[in-house]
Amino acid sequence: MNKWIDLDDQAVAISRALAMDAVQKVGNGHPGTAMALAPVAYTLFQRILRHNPVKPDWISRDRFILSCGHSSLTLYIQLFLSGYGVELEDLKNFRTFNSLTPGHPEYGHTLGVETTTGPLGQGVANGVGMAMAARYEKGLLDPDNTTDIFDHNIWVLCSDGDLQEGVSAEASSLAGTQALGNLKVIYDDNRISIEGDTHVAFTENVSARYKSYGWEVIEVVAKKDGNVDREKLEKALIKAAAHNSSPVLIRLQTVIAWPAPNASGTAKSHGSALGIEEIAQTKKILGIDPKESFFAPSNVISHTRQVKERGAKQFADWEIKFAKWQSLNPEQAALLNRLLKKQLPTNWAKDLPIFSQDKEVSTRAASGKVIQALAERLPEFWGGSADLAESNNTTIEGGKSFLPSSSKMADANPYGRVIHFGIREHAMGAILNGAALHGLVKPFAGTFLVFSDYMRGAVRLSALMQLPVTFVWTHDSIGLGEDGPTHQPVEHLAALRAIPGLELVRPADANEVSVCWKNIIERAKPTGLVLSRQNLPVLDRSKYAAATNAVKGAYVVAYGDELSKQCDVLLIATGSEVSIALQAREVLAEKNVKARVISIPCFEWFFEQSPAYQEEVMPRKIKARVSIEAGVSQPWYKIIGDYGIAISLEHFGASASASVLFKEFGFTAENVVAAATESIKRANG
Repeated sequence: MNKWIDLDDQAVAISRALAMDAVQKVGNGHPGTAMALAPVAYTLFQRILRHNPVKPDWISRDRFILSCGHSSLTLYIQLFLSGYGVELEDLKNFRTFNSLTPGHPEYGHTLGVETTTGPLGQGVANGVGMAMAARYEKGLLDPDNTTDIFDHNIWVLCSDGDLQEGVSAEASSLAGTQALGNLKVIYDDNRISIEGDTHVAFTENVSARYKSYGWEVIEVVAKKDGNVDREKLEKALIKAAAHNSSPVLIRLQTVIAWPAPNASGTAKSHGSALGIEEIAQTKKILGIDPKESFFAPSNVISHTRQVKERGAKQFADWEIKFAKWQSLNPEQAALLNRLLKKQLPTNWAKDLPIFSQDKEVSTRAASGKVIQALAERLPEFWGGSADLAESNNTTIEGGKSFLPSSSKMADANPYGRVIHFGIREHAMGAILNGAALHGLVKPFAGTFLVFSDYMRGAVRLSALMQLPVTFVWTHDSIGLGEDGPTHQPVEHLAALRAIPGLELVRPADANEVSVCWKNIIERAKPTGLVLSRQNLPVLDRSKYAAATNAVKGAYVVAYGDELSKQCDVLLIATGSEVSIALQAREVLAEKNVKARVISIPCFEWFFEQSPAYQEEVMPRKIKARVSIEAGVSQPWYKIIGDYGIAISLEHFGASASASVLFKEFGFTAENVVAAATESIKRANG
């Protein structure tokens, strides 16, 4: 490793000054942490990380996650110094519209940003997901450990706030159980948050907590003047990189906003510009002319961008090994090539199950059958549940438990296909996001729909980043029965449909499940698959429209008049309620009322269809409409209009069997018939 020289000291000083200048120019932001962490981030990017700014998508690069995303300048400045395409002008445009430097790092927006961070704790959990995915992918590509070309580290920089959030505790506990030796977390222990000294709320022994999780813990105290002890830090980083039997926490003591004479160590420096006078005094201490703004001399930039040369050499050395591996492992090389191209195997869906109408099947059970078929054809398909595998039907049979080689548990395998997340829904969601971000896997995991609330922060970020993650949510309504209102989701379908970019899928029967799973895999978007606990009729497709129509989001299951296609009322339902609508159609037919039944497994897919198709399914001239869904009616009014009636649940459920609850709360054919009659009356004035 090159000797640390004066130009490195200048680069760190410039990093601190740029953080102050960027926040001062825009008038808002978080300068203090970026100032304190400048030597940390600089040492990582310049001396520790294996990365190549010219090849930012190199599969074997180390990943860097800034979990404390409010300190985005910590990352942006290093991307500038390293030559990732962020330039001085971008730093001047910090936190402004359409800039490469938004307030928090955004995945897919700025080169070098590995994940969107900001909601505290998410980045730590993303890091756990990336580390888990790296190990699983190693098993796909090099199960006999013949090469180190797929070995790399996941580095996370986090704050007091990150470690106060429960999601980081959930994820860190699992990381210890998983013995993730490729995960390195640097904890910025500065004891400052918005409300001041963190000891007003956070007094635990973090080191002891992480040791109890099974982590290696290294402590680095600050120098007497408050500055980071950079030499000791670098030794700690090197030691952490070499430690591969467990995750590592480097507890780093810092002073926020160091070396500002008045602002350092204060809560104000956390989230406010320091002011012109304080910046000027600080620049003097740093050896920078106070009159200079956004000072970045060419000799320093030329020096820091030599990291490209280091990265290019690392990449070239890796390519030689990679070529050798390809020649010796043609099957795995072909798999890697397919995964990198985001392609699916030929005829991958040919064995997806088709279900007979001879017996009723819950959609969760149907999904379990589909998962087995997917796993047979897609080695990248990988997941589990939050301690609910048997209930969610998310276990890949024969897939072995994803656990480290040191585990004493039965069926343990470091490259296993069944992830045991434990009862940690929020971490599970964020870990899935991290796994998807790592690049080669299609992750999924399940819990009950009612607990989607526990993971909503992660689900929202999955939608924001448009990650190919499938959230399997079973026990989708009051149909779960005797467990009662604490476990019966009422508002959840509406709340999840409100998340932009999330595709919520609620199939009507087993064959819709199979068709929808196929579409989910092909679309590779963040998706919630909502499934029933109770058995549902498997629709007779010789009598009703083919389930393959489900890929359009909504389709006509049965017309009011099969010959003329005319109808008096639209009965629109999802999930278990579609069969109720079909029963009501038969009763209405006896009354000479033509009712068209529409299954709408996914609003989002349907609204993507052409206006002509939407009109074909739901003609605007038919004003009489009834929606049937065992949840709140809020999202339905866009579809049913002024004359429609929503059969919904505007209150919490109760503890009783599914059949009793559906009857008590009006989810019956008789009630649908009454609503249809009333809607026709309204529409006809």
